[in-house]
Amino acid sequence: MARQEQVLVLEPQQELKFRGNAKAEGRVCFFSIPPAGPFTDVVTATLKLTNPTDRNVCFKVKTTAPRRYCVRPNSGVIDSGTSINVSVMLQPFEYDPNEKSKHKFMVQSILAPRDMTDMEGVWKEAKPEELMDSKLRCAFEMPIGNDKTHESESIKPVSSSTSVKNEHSALPKSSSASLDDGEVKKIMEECRQLQVEVQRLREENKQIREDDGVRKRKISPIAASHSNTVASTAMTKDEGLSTRVLALCLLFFVIGAIIGKLVL
Repeated sequence: MARQEQVLVLEPQQELKFRGNAKAEGRVCFFSIPPAGPFTDVVTATLKLTNPTDRNVCFKVKTTAPRRYCVRPNSGVIDSGTSINVSVMLQPFEYDPNEKSKHKFMVQSILAPRDMTDMEGVWKEAKPEELMDSKLRCAFEMPIGNDKTHESESIKPVSSSTSVKNEHSALPKSSSASLDDGEVKKIMEECRQLQVEVQRLREENKQIREDDGVRKRKISPIAASHSNTVASTAMTKDEGLSTRVLALCLLFFVIGAIIGKLVL
């Protein structure tokens, strides 16, 4: 004997659609690595069941992938002339756009006896010809806005080498733009101050050497003349060395200041 036709009205009638959540793609999980793709959070689809008859109807919602979905409520009784919303919650999973969804749902129903006291007993004692069912497919949809993005990427692909070059060529422009005239003037002022400080140190060094030469000349003219020759030679070498060291220090400081400004 053929089964009865479904008395419940389903909305939607043939397909449950689950649209990915674009905001969930950037979610951070500190305890585990979240799945990749747009389905990194729970996505809920609503199934509305309406009972247009003059009898109460018992219903059950079943699926071919029970570990992937959470259904609330998954069973119950719909009074005559009323409706109930069933929340079908898709759990986070690794989405593969090339894989077609084979998940299905089935809404099973049966007319409730007028003197029903135990709904589980009704299902156990139900005859096959008394059962009614409707089947729905599951469809996964990309978040709104992602379709256009994927389409534009497929029309105008960009190689990785080109993107790297663009990033490097854009970096100096953005970095140099961050240095305004005020910061450049500040760096130049610091350089002038360093030059003045180097000149002052050179004058002090020269004065110290001259005082040391006068003191030595008072002790011994001969030794003083010899020492002056040695001192002048050493002074020339030391002065040249100290000047180079100070110049290098100045150069390193200016470069470090400019790099620091660029990084900040």
